[in-house]
Amino acid sequence: MAGHSSAAVARTGNNPFLRVVAALSTLAGWCSAAMIVAAVAITCQMIFIRFVLNGSTVWQTEAVIYLAIAATLIGLPYVQRLRGHVNVDLIPLALSKRACFVLAMFTLSLSIVMVAIMLWYSYEFWHLTWERNWKSDTVWGVRLWIPYLALPVGFALFLLQLVADMVAILLKIEQPFGLEDV
Repeated sequence: MAGHSSAAVARTGNNPFLRVVAALSTLAGWCSAAMIVAAVAITCQMIFIRFVLNGSTVWQTEAVIYLAIAATLIGLPYVQRLRGHVNVDLIPLALSKRACFVLAMFTLSLSIVMVAIMLWYSYEFWHLTWERNWKSDTVWGVRLWIPYLALPVGFALFLLQLVADMVAILLKIEQPFGLEDV
């Protein structure tokens, strides 16, 4: 049963809310890609400093770690918009249209609740680092609220994209699970 899935990029129709969310998710994807490119460039610079110039590095490893984590979190809504997350469509394909709709609403609702909980606690954690002015225990001593800001921002954008997916299904702009009639 191998083959291409018929799922595609989330549709927006002419709905302004869906178009704004799609634009935000796309912007987040570009920012995420830029963070990956920056992390690769910093890694190359670090290798050059260490092994060619025989110098020491202070901030590079920490910056690459923060950039990779932030790219993952900020990239969540873009991957959701492109339907790039793991999607097992064997069950939705076997269900009737009504049952597929119910399953989609259930899974989206559960995902929205879980991501909202993650957003709440990530905001609380970020706010704590900002309020107490925590810094990393490294020579660089970066203020931790800066890299930790990726947590609430990433989860907020992901939550927004999940809500947009639900709205698109409820307004019949998109089929549940992005599957068209076969």
